[in-house]
Amino acid sequence: MTTTGMTVEIVLVVVAAVLLLVALVALRRLQSLRRGGVDVALRRALPVDAVTAADDQRGWHSGIARYRGDQFRWYRVSGLRSGPNVVLDRFDVEIVDRRAPRPTELHAPGATVLRCRTAEGTFELAMGADVVTGFSSWLEATPPGRSTGYRQAS
Repeated sequence: MTTTGMTVEIVLVVVAAVLLLVALVALRRLQSLRRGGVDVALRRALPVDAVTAADDQRGWHSGIARYRGDQFRWYRVSGLRSGPNVVLDRFDVEIVDRRAPRPTELHAPGATVLRCRTAEGTFELAMGADVVTGFSSWLEATPPGRSTGYRQAS
């Protein structure tokens, strides 16, 4: 076999591997959605006074979130990790602020950005109106005998 023929074969194998990886990521997303996940974009929050228009798109990651007991588990769509990338505990989450997406942010129409403080740091969650309602309800709800886990900064 010639060197050119081997090069073509190697390129075809690499392209096939990339296509397989993309198909696996898409399949994982579909499976996550079928299991009751909700679409949530997440990023570690930047300091409020340091945000510029160029920073609006930095750090946002698309993902699927699921509620499991007292945990809000967020899975990054583009990752291959099997476990959650971020876990927010109901009793540790505090909604600090809510706002509409800035014009330079590319979130879905009608989305809301929640700024949430936890022991692990401050996160921004961009989600649709229905998901915001569900998230707020989840924070407010507690099993009998427990104090409320819902806190919203004033």
